[in-house]
Amino acid sequence: MQAFLFYISYPFLYLVASLPFGALYKVSDLFYHILRLTGYRREVVNQNLRNSFPDKTRAEIEVLAESYYRYLCDLILETLKTLKMTEQEARERCHFHGAEWLDKLYLEKKSFIIVMGHYGNWEWAGPGFTLNTRHQLVVIYRPLSNPYFDKMMVRMRTKFGTRITPVNLALRDMVANRGILTATTFIADQSAPQDKAYWTTFLHQDTSVFTGPEKLALKFNYPIVYINVKLKRRGYYEVYPELMVPNPKQTAENEISETFMRRLEREIVLDPTTWLWSHRRWKHSRKLPSAITGTAS
Repeated sequence: MQAFLFYISYPFLYLVASLPFGALYKVSDLFYHILRLTGYRREVVNQNLRNSFPDKTRAEIEVLAESYYRYLCDLILETLKTLKMTEQEARERCHFHGAEWLDKLYLEKKSFIIVMGHYGNWEWAGPGFTLNTRHQLVVIYRPLSNPYFDKMMVRMRTKFGTRITPVNLALRDMVANRGILTATTFIADQSAPQDKAYWTTFLHQDTSVFTGPEKLALKFNYPIVYINVKLKRRGYYEVYPELMVPNPKQTAENEISETFMRRLEREIVLDPTTWLWSHRRWKHSRKLPSAITGTAS
């Protein structure tokens, strides 16, 4: 069944990816109206926005939700467009800043860890980095459940020289490649299970945070770079790397995770539209101590 779904879908996906950008965005406009009619995760989006921006009126939340859905349609089709995107298009559509100071890290023979959120077009940021810097980009990812679609995504993500590694092999990969200058990337704003989480307040909500990037940064003492992907106009992005933590071993426990969440939060508040509001980010609740709940320890 998985193969059947892929092979009946792939010709259509390839056709859409082959469209020129002007036609692609007309399809996105149509897709937006279809998505609006279906009500795709409407309550999830509205609830996330209401909880994140308690001071905004209902009308303001509705405007944000509509802007988000329009952007989500663009993001889905832009990601699909990677199938047929040329190197020149990748360079033009995702302008990378700050390569000079990253070159300095390269000359100093320093690998580093990248943390970023589901903000802006994170898929295009990969080629933007690979085509403009000297470090080997290694993206840590979670494979799709359908192996056929997963293979397609792997091909899309690696076509310009980026490497990808399943999350369960991240440590092994970093150990095996210590002799290579790498930039190991984590999309680090996903919901973490209680037993693996650091808890903080993010966008006015109790939020679980994966600590994997922090633990690996401490283990290897790799600097941490935050990548910010800003939408400048439709179909064009600017990518800004920022040295967030130069010396991880000089930080306090959970300081790296907290610093990342504060930095991402600041960007979302400035422009909420391009964050992934349809994700069930707050599906886990903090487990209260047994002394408070009255249960046995």
